[in-house]
Amino acid sequence: MISGTRIERTSVRQLNMPLTTPYKVSLLTLREFDPFVVELQDADGRSGFGEALIIPGYTTETVEGSWQLCCSLAERLAGTRIEEARAIARSEVAAGVGAASAVLAALDMLDGNELLCPTSNLKVPLLAPLHSEEPDALADEIELALARGFRTLKVKVGFEWKRDLAYVERIQRLVSGRASLRLDANQGFDANDGVAFASRLAAEGIELFEQPCLLDDWAANATVAAQSTVPVMLDESIYDVSDIDRAATIEGVGFVKLKLKKIGSVDMLVDALARIRSNGLIPVLGDGVSLEVGCWAEACVAAQSIDNAGEMNGFLKTRERLFQNPLCFKEGGIAIPAGYAPVIDREVLERCTLRESHFSARSVTA
Repeated sequence: MISGTRIERTSVRQLNMPLTTPYKVSLLTLREFDPFVVELQDADGRSGFGEALIIPGYTTETVEGSWQLCCSLAERLAGTRIEEARAIARSEVAAGVGAASAVLAALDMLDGNELLCPTSNLKVPLLAPLHSEEPDALADEIELALARGFRTLKVKVGFEWKRDLAYVERIQRLVSGRASLRLDANQGFDANDGVAFASRLAAEGIELFEQPCLLDDWAANATVAAQSTVPVMLDESIYDVSDIDRAATIEGVGFVKLKLKKIGSVDMLVDALARIRSNGLIPVLGDGVSLEVGCWAEACVAAQSIDNAGEMNGFLKTRERLFQNPLCFKEGGIAIPAGYAPVIDREVLERCTLRESHFSARSVTA
């Protein structure tokens, strides 16, 4: 680690990265990712990057509030040393974990966190989201996913429970035991519809049912979990270890999902994943709306901290990649060779920038 290093330059950008296929969830349809990307650079030209995509409704944070916090942190960190910068960023986690986590992840990369510097080859299996609704297209999509090596498929529900139930049953027949299914409502149900759906599920082949109801409606989520035929996983409801502890008290909750952008630093993420296990629950990790920066960092953590399919597949959804040496997808998962160090493609970074702010130690001191 190089924790005594002084941060000379900082920048915050908001990017626009179009998707290859629209990504439909219960609250909206995404056609591009527009995350904030933070860069911290030292006097020797070494850079660390972090990112966070803020989607209103999936977090209590706002886009503009997070942008302002990212910029404020970038300005405050210019001219500081890494350990001081880390303390400043951690102090803002409660105020805006998305912005703070982007800064903390950039610090982890700049500081050479050992988890981000693998000395052996890593392989992290991923899940594949299903998009198609028309029967023939759905059958083709499933076969293609299986041929690419995926053994866990994500099914978006939370729209209309009867339609969703029929959709899941069709997928179960088409998959025929060749992959496990994760169902994700993305907060789309109220308690009544959530129970109607979850209590009628045929459990065969279904690993879990994710976030039935609104993130702050713990009572509704608990009501659904108690009646579900499969374990419930909480995602949007989870922001810190107290939420993990709370989830462990709910009958029917068997899984908790984390994302780096909702916890903070790499080390904080590792500790939170361990906290899930210590509560008798199963951790799941991964942000399906991250670019390569976030997916790479989460995959490095996942290789040592989880034993199921990761959800850090956002980098497979964009038309372009952010790394000059792209993150490798192979046989249904992320493959990271020993010694791999990502290099940002500056041309893509510049071309896809919507807005940006830059700070230097000299200008801040002046």
